[in-house]
Amino acid sequence: MSALSSSPFAEHIGKHPGEPNVMEPALIKDPFGGYGALREQGPVVRGRFMDDSPVWFVTRFEEVRQVLRDQRFVNNPASPLLGSQAEEMPMLRLLEQMGLPEHLRVYLLGSILNSDAPDHTRLRRLVSRAFTARKITDLRPRVEQIADELLARLPEHAEDGIVDLIQHFAYPLPITVICELVGIPEADRPQWRAWGADLVSLEPDRLSTSFPAMIDHTHELIRERRGALTDDLLSELIRAQDDDGSRLSDVEMVTMVFALVFAGHETTAHLIGNGTAALLTHPDQLRLLKDDPALLPRAVHELMRWCGPVHMTQLRYASEDIDLAGTPIRKGDAVQLILVSANFDPRHYSDPDRLDLTRHPAGHAENHVGFGHGMHYCLGATLARQEGEVAFGKLLAHYPDVALGVEPEALERAPMPGSWRLNSLLLRLAKR
Repeated sequence: MSALSSSPFAEHIGKHPGEPNVMEPALIKDPFGGYGALREQGPVVRGRFMDDSPVWFVTRFEEVRQVLRDQRFVNNPASPLLGSQAEEMPMLRLLEQMGLPEHLRVYLLGSILNSDAPDHTRLRRLVSRAFTARKITDLRPRVEQIADELLARLPEHAEDGIVDLIQHFAYPLPITVICELVGIPEADRPQWRAWGADLVSLEPDRLSTSFPAMIDHTHELIRERRGALTDDLLSELIRAQDDDGSRLSDVEMVTMVFALVFAGHETTAHLIGNGTAALLTHPDQLRLLKDDPALLPRAVHELMRWCGPVHMTQLRYASEDIDLAGTPIRKGDAVQLILVSANFDPRHYSDPDRLDLTRHPAGHAENHVGFGHGMHYCLGATLARQEGEVAFGKLLAHYPDVALGVEPEALERAPMPGSWRLNSLLLRLAKR
């Protein structure tokens, strides 16, 4: 059953001609062309969210970055800045339609992903003390070791020389890394992967059982860790204390673990899958990378731009009347930032449709919005980039003659709004 046919929101598709719904099959099948056409209509285009509520699509690079920097656009649909209009926010209706009990919604609405200043500033400062760039850098040898072990075992999973990279490498690598970093026991990791699949499915029946189970499990992990602190990230979150003496509450810790684990493996797994498929279908770029592995950091940024797994942000809401590129956005209006159209904006990029691993200057901030921008820039971007570098580099080192095991047009993607992910990636291996 597809995400479209099983979705409680499918009935809304096509009800408002001229106002595209994010659930429309054409946009999900070809978001590059579909949202690219909307981008050429204008920088701000009227559309519809999953529940058929009106939303403004922001489609161009500069305008997307502008909104990401502008704190007048808030992430929290229940923000006091929205006043009485908060009761009508699409995300709150979405949670209700998905059947999530009200007492559990705080675990989503209280997440760092849904918070605004000053709460977001406090949460990010606390978690950053436990999730430092130094800690990520020190982790690299372990990431390389895990990658080597997984790649060495790939032939064991091959049938007729064909192996699924998503199942046996792209998913196991980041979920092993983030679970080790956070402190989730090895025996529990398959369950976390299954919970992640339930979350992104948007299917009420799966969410109604998985989400409460995740909450209970994470509270239990916190109770256990308090009794025996270690050097993992969960212990650091328990220890973390701000300058004013404030600490993370248990609910905040649970939501932080959710954000780190799911953002730390779902998106990275599909960056590895999408990026590998892109390289294997662009032999000139693959040769560049083989000839000069020092290109890997720049290559990861270009792959994140060209085939990143996240095509739009969560909704943001105008906390006051705002003029955006000549379009009046009223207080309470919902705004959806379309990353996939921004990352292909010809006003910002030369020849944006071309995959070019040398596009992003070495040593410069990335020239894309795949990881966001501004206050909500992806907290795990450093880890994701590192895992991408290791994954692509190690795959080509182990199997320099690796090739697609199916024709490019046979690659199947999950029909999920705002997401670009392969169901599988069948590869033909060749030994060193």
